Amino acid sequence: MALTLRRSARARRISLRISQLDGRVTLTLPARVPEAEALAFAREKEAWIRQHLEARSEDVDIAIGAEIPIEGAMRQIVPADGRRLVLMADRIAVPGPAVAMRLQSWLKELARDRLAAASDDYARRLGRSYSRITLRDTRSRWGSCSSQGALMYSWRLILAPPEVLSYVAAHEVAHLAEMNHSPAFWAQVGRIYGPYEAPRQWLRAHGGELHRYRFSG
Repeated sequence: MALTLRRSARARRISLRISQLDGRVTLTLPARVPEAEALAFAREKEAWIRQHLEARSEDVDIAIGAEIPIEGAMRQIVPADGRRLVLMADRIAVPGPAVAMRLQSWLKELARDRLAAASDDYARRLGRSYSRITLRDTRSRWGSCSSQGALMYSWRLILAPPEVLSYVAAHEVAHLAEMNHSPAFWAQVGRIYGPYEAPRQWLRAHGGELHRYRFSG
């Protein structure tokens, strides 16, 4: 199995991490620990590593016949009769060629619409304004808010249930008032969104699965 070795001056012990996004296994070792000792540690943990890799969901290549969640509901990708993309209860019809590219572009536009509407709503409730919204395909965070009031979101939030997307929007908008994660910040999130623990826990438990869907085809 492939391992990525990473030396860290801040690490105090050898550690293993398995990414839920791509299954990458990273072996981190302190600066002065011999590489052979770190590899021996990994060999001892081989059964644990393989167990976690087997439990990880397979990646999904976006193509006709594949299934993808859109606003939390699974839809099968089917060929479109015409030139327009059509969303149905359990299917999404996508015209070809370049099905993955067409669907990704449509999802990004839908994400922008939903996130802009949610951000406008929560900013109004907060009594603050933001400067702009950008969408990215981020791996380490679902959103951010800069000190200049610029909001950034992962467009993959459109794959999650609507309440999860709304929670992330409220979370980032709340940073317009509190640029921290203090009790005062969470009070703002609760004030403009309401009870937020359920969508927060959903992201922790299932957020990594949203990166399974590959639009390279």
